[in-house]
Amino acid sequence: MDQKKVVNSALAGVVALGASLAMMSAQAVPPQPEAWEKCAGIAKKGMNDCGALNGKHGCAGQAASNNDPNEWVYVPQGTCTKITGGSVAKVKPAKK
Repeated sequence: MDQKKVVNSALAGVVALGASLAMMSAQAVPPQPEAWEKCAGIAKKGMNDCGALNGKHGCAGQAASNNDPNEWVYVPQGTCTKITGGSVAKVKPAKK
């Protein structure tokens, strides 16, 4: 009877290990983007990537409010339109 418990525990461990490995491979880092988009309208206050689209300022980190349509951040191409409020301002090839 004790030997049966040991075998069952070992099998449960093997199954748990297999499930853990499967989950780890599913959470792999996506490949490097081939292009980036300037995604306007999603930057948080002080978290924009560069100058405002309307020319109000020319530096990163100067967004005065959340989700200003003139403030933007770079996101991988194809991502911006998936974000509520995001609109693509420009696409830029990624550095290789």
